[in-house]
Amino acid sequence: MSVQIAQPVGVAQASQPKLEDRKSGPNGRLSPVASLMAGSIAGAVEASITYPFEFAKTRAQLRPNRIGGAPNNPLLALRTTVTQEGVRSVYTGCTTLIAGTALKAGVRFLTFDTTQALLADENGKLTATRRVLAGMAAGAVESILAVTPTERIKTALIDNAKGVRRFNSPIHATATILREQGIQGVYRGLLSTTIKQSATSAVRMGLYSTLREAYATRSGNAKPSSAVSFAIGAIAGTGTVYATQPFDTIKTRTQAAKGESFVRAIAGVVQTDGIRGFWRGSTMRLGRLVLSGGIVFSVYEKVADIFRTYRLKDGEDLDCRRRKGKQNFLQLVAGEVKPWEDGSG
Repeated sequence: MSVQIAQPVGVAQASQPKLEDRKSGPNGRLSPVASLMAGSIAGAVEASITYPFEFAKTRAQLRPNRIGGAPNNPLLALRTTVTQEGVRSVYTGCTTLIAGTALKAGVRFLTFDTTQALLADENGKLTATRRVLAGMAAGAVESILAVTPTERIKTALIDNAKGVRRFNSPIHATATILREQGIQGVYRGLLSTTIKQSATSAVRMGLYSTLREAYATRSGNAKPSSAVSFAIGAIAGTGTVYATQPFDTIKTRTQAAKGESFVRAIAGVVQTDGIRGFWRGSTMRLGRLVLSGGIVFSVYEKVADIFRTYRLKDGEDLDCRRRKGKQNFLQLVAGEVKPWEDGSG
């Protein structure tokens, strides 16, 4: 007669990794490196497609009102720029923004995913408040590490393009600002940028993750399609614009070639355009963030799925996976396997 000794409740579970941490399924958690890379790729794709909207928005925020007090129309500014300076001029500062967006998106998703994991309860759930806090943390970190320097250079280049050119390229602009103003010049507008990025990420990331979880609950935890991810991202982008546009307007004025202080930027907007002036450029920013929200989240989800496909299973040899990697990738591209399926045979 054999006697079995019962284990205390929770011991077996504690000694075994959670299934979602082991499997290469649609909900498996990404590693920090994979999260950083997926975010960077998504950011680069998004910035490349949506830059003309950013250019027109920045021009509208920097130019004074026309005679009669009517505010500048960003679409008209974009058309005038193309007519007078050519299509290439619309991509002034584009290289800086693409590099910066790739970096900041990678940092944002990495910080957001990491912070969410730290704030989640024992069941992996987060309240809406904790999602907002995770988004704020992501915005603050990306502002310091990536956004402020790249936005400063981009804004200086676009402002520079309006008149006598002082800067020939992003590298020349960076070198000139460092030589004349030091590191403080590159980080001009840090306060306004950090406030803006924290608010933007809190709304954007928090709203997206909340809507995504709501979709998963209603669909039986099904993986959202690219179209669904795009739609949720676009909705998150719309909410972000109107909630954070005043911060963006102040940030742009503080980072212009003749930058103003945070307080003077606020006073200047009120004096020139009134309260409505804080939402100048919101039309073009809406176009950009609706499109960029859809692009960045759908691309991130797709790239994340690909990374999950290549996660090692328990006991699998790394060299074996490398030998299978080419075959798996070709099957994935050919559509023979879905990104969240094993595909290794």
